[in-house]
Amino acid sequence: MAMSFSPVRSFLQSKPNASLFALSASFRDSRCKGSDYVRIQSASSNASALASSSSYVRIQDNVGRFCCKEVEKKLMCKRVGVVRCATIEEIEAERAVVEKDVRERMERTIENVKTNFNSIRTGRASPSMLDRIEVEYYGTPVSLKSIAQITCPDASSLLVQPYDKSSLKLIEKAIVNSDLGVTPSNDGEVIRLTVPQPTADRRKELLKIVAKQTEEGRVALRNIRRDGVKAYEKLEKEKKLSEDNVKDLEADLKKVLDEYLKKLEDVYKQKEKELLKV
Repeated sequence: MAMSFSPVRSFLQSKPNASLFALSASFRDSRCKGSDYVRIQSASSNASALASSSSYVRIQDNVGRFCCKEVEKKLMCKRVGVVRCATIEEIEAERAVVEKDVRERMERTIENVKTNFNSIRTGRASPSMLDRIEVEYYGTPVSLKSIAQITCPDASSLLVQPYDKSSLKLIEKAIVNSDLGVTPSNDGEVIRLTVPQPTADRRKELLKIVAKQTEEGRVALRNIRRDGVKAYEKLEKEKKLSEDNVKDLEADLKKVLDEYLKKLEDVYKQKEKELLKV
Protein backbone atom coordinates (compact mmCIF):
# COMPACT_ATOMS: atom_id res chain seq x y z
CA MET A 1 0.00 0.00 0.00
CA ALA A 2 1.59 3.21 -1.15
CA MET A 3 1.82 5.98 1.42
CA SER A 4 3.14 9.53 1.19
CA PHE A 5 4.69 11.15 4.26
CA SER A 6 6.00 14.60 5.12
CA PRO A 7 8.62 15.11 7.82
CA VAL A 8 7.78 16.98 10.97
CA ARG A 9 8.78 20.55 10.41
CA SER A 10 8.07 24.16 11.22
CA PHE A 11 8.63 27.02 8.86
CA LEU A 12 7.95 30.69 8.23
CA GLN A 13 5.45 31.64 5.58
CA SER A 14 5.59 35.16 4.15
CA LYS A 15 2.54 37.29 3.43
CA PRO A 16 1.40 36.84 -0.20
CA ASN A 17 1.39 40.56 -1.02
CA ALA A 18 4.98 41.07 0.10
CA SER A 19 6.38 40.96 -3.40
CA LEU A 20 9.71 42.63 -2.73
CA PHE A 21 11.41 39.59 -1.23
CA ALA A 22 11.03 35.82 -1.33
CA LEU A 23 11.73 34.64 2.20
CA SER A 24 13.19 31.26 3.08
CA ALA A 25 14.16 30.61 6.68
CA SER A 26 16.04 27.89 8.47
CA PHE A 27 16.68 27.68 12.19
CA ARG A 28 20.29 27.16 13.19
CA ASP A 29 22.60 27.76 16.15
CA SER A 30 24.00 31.28 16.27
CA ARG A 31 27.21 32.40 17.88
CA CYS A 32 25.84 35.91 18.19
CA LYS A 33 24.00 36.31 21.44
CA GLY A 34 20.23 36.72 21.08
CA SER A 35 20.24 36.68 17.27
CA ASP A 36 19.06 34.45 14.42
CA TYR A 37 20.42 34.19 10.94
CA VAL A 38 17.87 34.63 8.21
CA ARG A 39 18.73 34.41 4.55
CA ILE A 40 16.68 36.59 2.25
CA GLN A 41 16.81 36.47 -1.51
CA SER A 42 15.89 39.61 -3.37
CA ALA A 43 13.50 39.38 -6.29
CA SER A 44 16.07 41.20 -8.43
CA SER A 45 19.25 39.71 -7.06
CA ASN A 46 20.57 36.19 -6.71
CA ALA A 47 22.37 36.76 -3.42
CA SER A 48 21.88 39.05 -0.43
CA ALA A 49 23.35 39.07 3.04
CA LEU A 50 21.48 39.78 6.23
CA ALA A 51 23.15 40.47 9.54
CA SER A 52 20.86 40.76 12.53
CA SER A 53 21.11 41.56 16.21
CA SER A 54 18.51 41.95 18.92
CA SER A 55 17.73 45.54 17.92
CA TYR A 56 19.08 46.11 14.42
CA VAL A 57 19.11 44.40 11.04
CA ARG A 58 21.23 45.53 8.10
CA ILE A 59 20.56 44.23 4.60
CA GLN A 60 23.25 44.58 1.98
CA ASP A 61 22.56 44.10 -1.71
CA ASN A 62 22.97 45.94 -4.97
CA VAL A 63 20.18 48.35 -4.10
CA GLY A 64 21.07 49.71 -0.72
CA ARG A 65 20.67 49.32 3.01
CA PHE A 66 17.47 49.07 4.98
CA CYS A 67 16.86 49.19 8.68
CA CYS A 68 14.99 46.43 10.47
CA LYS A 69 11.78 48.44 10.85
CA GLU A 70 11.58 49.10 7.11
CA VAL A 71 11.98 45.40 6.38
CA GLU A 72 9.26 44.52 8.88
CA LYS A 73 6.86 46.88 7.16
CA LYS A 74 7.39 45.11 3.84
CA LEU A 75 7.53 41.54 5.14
CA MET A 76 4.74 40.31 7.40
CA CYS A 77 5.58 36.78 8.49
CA LYS A 78 3.65 34.34 10.59
CA ARG A 79 4.72 31.08 12.13
CA VAL A 80 2.85 28.01 10.94
CA GLY A 81 2.13 25.28 13.56
CA VAL A 82 4.06 22.05 13.72
CA VAL A 83 2.55 19.35 11.49
CA ARG A 84 2.95 15.73 12.57
CA CYS A 85 2.30 12.81 10.22
CA ALA A 86 1.61 9.23 11.28
CA THR A 87 4.40 6.71 10.85
CA ILE A 88 3.99 3.52 8.85
CA GLU A 89 3.86 1.51 12.08
CA GLU A 90 1.07 3.69 13.49
CA ILE A 91 -0.97 3.46 10.29
CA GLU A 92 -0.58 -0.32 10.15
CA ALA A 93 -1.60 -0.61 13.80
CA GLU A 94 -4.81 1.37 13.23
CA ARG A 95 -5.55 -0.58 10.04
CA ALA A 96 -5.09 -3.91 11.80
CA VAL A 97 -7.57 -3.02 14.56
CA VAL A 98 -10.29 -1.72 12.23
CA GLU A 99 -9.88 -4.43 9.58
CA LYS A 100 -9.92 -7.21 12.18
CA ASP A 101 -13.25 -5.98 13.53
CA VAL A 102 -14.66 -5.63 10.00
CA ARG A 103 -13.61 -9.15 8.98
CA GLU A 104 -14.98 -10.74 12.15
CA ARG A 105 -18.37 -9.09 11.67
CA MET A 106 -18.47 -10.03 8.00
CA GLU A 107 -17.65 -13.65 8.85
CA ARG A 108 -20.56 -13.73 11.30
CA THR A 109 -22.83 -12.30 8.62
CA ILE A 110 -21.89 -15.08 6.19
CA GLU A 111 -22.47 -17.71 8.91
CA ASN A 112 -25.89 -16.25 9.71
CA VAL A 113 -26.89 -16.44 6.05
CA LYS A 114 -25.72 -20.07 5.90
CA THR A 115 -27.76 -20.90 9.01
CA ASN A 116 -30.85 -19.34 7.45
CA PHE A 117 -30.28 -21.31 4.25
CA ASN A 118 -29.93 -24.57 6.18
CA SER A 119 -33.41 -24.14 7.63
CA ILE A 120 -34.89 -24.08 4.12
CA ARG A 121 -35.70 -27.62 3.08
CA THR A 122 -34.66 -28.76 -0.35
CA GLY A 123 -36.26 -32.23 -0.34
CA ARG A 124 -33.24 -33.85 1.27
CA ALA A 125 -33.27 -34.37 5.04
CA SER A 126 -30.54 -32.69 7.08
CA PRO A 127 -30.23 -32.11 10.86
CA SER A 128 -29.32 -28.48 10.11
CA MET A 129 -32.93 -27.95 9.02
CA LEU A 130 -33.84 -27.77 12.72
CA ASP A 131 -31.06 -25.36 13.75
CA ARG A 132 -33.37 -22.37 14.07
CA ILE A 133 -36.12 -24.10 16.04
CA GLU A 134 -36.42 -23.04 19.67
CA VAL A 135 -38.42 -24.87 22.35
CA GLU A 136 -40.07 -23.35 25.43
CA TYR A 137 -38.34 -25.54 27.98
CA TYR A 138 -39.33 -24.77 31.59
CA GLY A 139 -40.39 -21.30 30.52
CA THR A 140 -37.11 -20.54 28.76
CA PRO A 141 -36.60 -20.64 24.96
CA VAL A 142 -33.73 -23.00 24.15
CA SER A 143 -32.32 -24.43 20.94
CA LEU A 144 -33.82 -27.79 19.95
CA LYS A 145 -30.41 -29.34 19.34
CA SER A 146 -29.39 -28.49 22.92
CA ILE A 147 -32.13 -30.68 24.46
CA ALA A 148 -32.38 -33.47 21.88
CA GLN A 149 -30.26 -35.63 19.61
CA ILE A 150 -31.08 -35.18 15.93
CA THR A 151 -30.12 -37.86 13.42
CA CYS A 152 -30.80 -38.58 9.77
CA PRO A 153 -31.58 -42.31 9.26
CA ASP A 154 -32.17 -41.85 5.53
CA ALA A 155 -32.26 -39.17 2.83
CA SER A 156 -35.89 -38.20 3.46
CA SER A 157 -36.42 -38.45 7.23
CA LEU A 158 -35.17 -37.07 10.55
CA LEU A 159 -35.24 -38.58 14.01
CA VAL A 160 -35.46 -36.35 17.11
CA GLN A 161 -34.71 -38.08 20.42
CA PRO A 162 -35.01 -35.77 23.47
CA TYR A 163 -32.72 -36.18 26.46
CA ASP A 164 -35.76 -35.57 28.67
CA LYS A 165 -38.86 -37.47 27.49
CA SER A 166 -41.12 -34.99 29.24
CA SER A 167 -40.13 -32.44 26.59
CA LEU A 168 -41.56 -34.49 23.68
CA LYS A 169 -44.81 -32.52 23.55
CA LEU A 170 -42.96 -29.22 23.73
CA ILE A 171 -40.64 -30.23 20.87
CA GLU A 172 -43.56 -31.42 18.76
CA LYS A 173 -45.38 -28.12 19.30
CA ALA A 174 -42.29 -26.09 18.35
CA ILE A 175 -41.87 -28.05 15.08
CA VAL A 176 -45.55 -27.64 14.16
CA ASN A 177 -45.39 -23.87 14.79
CA SER A 178 -42.22 -23.46 12.71
CA ASP A 179 -42.11 -22.65 8.98
CA LEU A 180 -40.64 -26.03 8.03
CA GLY A 181 -43.92 -27.26 6.58
CA VAL A 182 -43.32 -30.75 8.01
CA THR A 183 -45.75 -32.71 10.22
CA PRO A 184 -44.00 -34.49 13.14
CA SER A 185 -44.90 -38.00 14.27
CA ASN A 186 -44.63 -38.60 18.05
CA ASP A 187 -44.58 -42.23 19.23
CA GLY A 188 -43.92 -41.39 22.88
CA GLU A 189 -40.20 -42.10 22.60
CA VAL A 190 -38.95 -40.13 19.61
CA ILE A 191 -40.26 -37.72 16.99
CA ARG A 192 -39.99 -38.67 13.34
CA LEU A 193 -40.04 -36.17 10.50
CA THR A 194 -40.57 -37.10 6.87
CA VAL A 195 -39.28 -34.47 4.48
CA PRO A 196 -41.40 -34.38 1.31
CA GLN A 197 -40.08 -33.26 -2.05
CA PRO A 198 -41.12 -29.63 -2.67
CA THR A 199 -43.40 -28.93 -5.63
CA ALA A 200 -42.33 -26.70 -8.52
CA ASP A 201 -44.32 -23.78 -7.09
CA ARG A 202 -42.81 -24.34 -3.66
CA ARG A 203 -39.32 -24.33 -5.14
CA LYS A 204 -40.00 -20.95 -6.75
CA GLU A 205 -41.15 -19.57 -3.40
CA LEU A 206 -38.05 -20.92 -1.70
CA LEU A 207 -35.82 -19.36 -4.36
CA LYS A 208 -37.39 -15.97 -3.64
CA ILE A 209 -36.77 -16.44 0.08
CA VAL A 210 -33.14 -17.36 -0.55
CA ALA A 211 -32.65 -14.37 -2.87
CA LYS A 212 -34.15 -12.04 -0.26
CA GLN A 213 -31.93 -13.38 2.51
CA THR A 214 -28.90 -13.03 0.23
CA GLU A 215 -29.71 -9.38 -0.46
CA GLU A 216 -30.10 -8.76 3.27
CA GLY A 217 -26.64 -10.25 3.70
CA ARG A 218 -25.21 -7.90 1.06
CA VAL A 219 -26.72 -4.89 2.82
CA ALA A 220 -25.28 -6.07 6.14
CA LEU A 221 -21.80 -6.43 4.62
CA ARG A 222 -21.93 -2.93 3.10
CA ASN A 223 -23.04 -1.47 6.43
CA ILE A 224 -20.09 -3.13 8.16
CA ARG A 225 -17.71 -1.62 5.61
CA ARG A 226 -19.33 1.78 6.17
CA ASP A 227 -18.73 1.46 9.92
CA GLY A 228 -15.06 0.77 9.17
CA VAL A 229 -14.84 3.92 7.06
CA LYS A 230 -16.39 5.95 9.89
CA ALA A 231 -13.77 4.57 12.26
CA TYR A 232 -11.00 5.84 9.95
CA GLU A 233 -12.69 9.23 9.57
CA LYS A 234 -12.82 9.53 13.34
CA LEU A 235 -9.08 8.87 13.53
CA GLU A 236 -8.57 11.58 10.91
CA LYS A 237 -10.50 14.09 13.05
CA GLU A 238 -8.31 13.10 16.00
CA LYS A 239 -5.24 13.93 13.84
CA LYS A 240 -4.02 10.33 14.02
CA LEU A 241 -4.37 9.82 10.26
CA SER A 242 -4.09 12.14 7.29
CA GLU A 243 -6.66 12.52 4.53
CA ASP A 244 -4.46 10.53 2.13
CA ASN A 245 -4.07 7.77 4.73
CA VAL A 246 -7.83 7.49 5.07
CA LYS A 247 -8.34 7.28 1.31
CA ASP A 248 -5.85 4.41 1.03
CA LEU A 249 -7.38 2.57 3.98
CA GLU A 250 -10.89 3.01 2.56
CA ALA A 251 -9.67 1.39 -0.66
CA ASP A 252 -8.40 -1.57 1.40
CA LEU A 253 -11.82 -1.93 3.04
CA LYS A 254 -13.42 -1.96 -0.40
CA LYS A 255 -11.26 -4.97 -1.30
CA VAL A 256 -12.34 -6.73 1.90
CA LEU A 257 -15.99 -6.01 1.06
CA ASP A 258 -15.57 -7.42 -2.46
CA GLU A 259 -13.98 -10.55 -0.98
CA TYR A 260 -16.95 -11.25 1.30
CA LEU A 261 -19.54 -10.33 -1.30
CA LYS A 262 -18.02 -13.05 -3.47
CA LYS A 263 -18.22 -15.53 -0.58
CA LEU A 264 -21.88 -14.66 -0.10
CA GLU A 265 -22.55 -15.09 -3.81
CA ASP A 266 -20.94 -18.55 -3.74
CA VAL A 267 -23.17 -19.57 -0.81
CA TYR A 268 -26.23 -18.32 -2.67
CA LYS A 269 -25.33 -20.17 -5.88
CA GLN A 270 -24.85 -23.41 -3.94
CA LYS A 271 -28.26 -23.10 -2.25
CA GLU A 272 -29.92 -22.19 -5.53
CA LYS A 273 -28.42 -25.30 -7.10
CA GLU A 274 -29.81 -27.46 -4.28
CA LEU A 275 -33.30 -26.01 -4.66
CA LEU A 276 -33.38 -26.52 -8.42
CA LYS A 277 -32.17 -30.10 -8.15
CA VAL A 278 -35.11 -32.53 -8.48
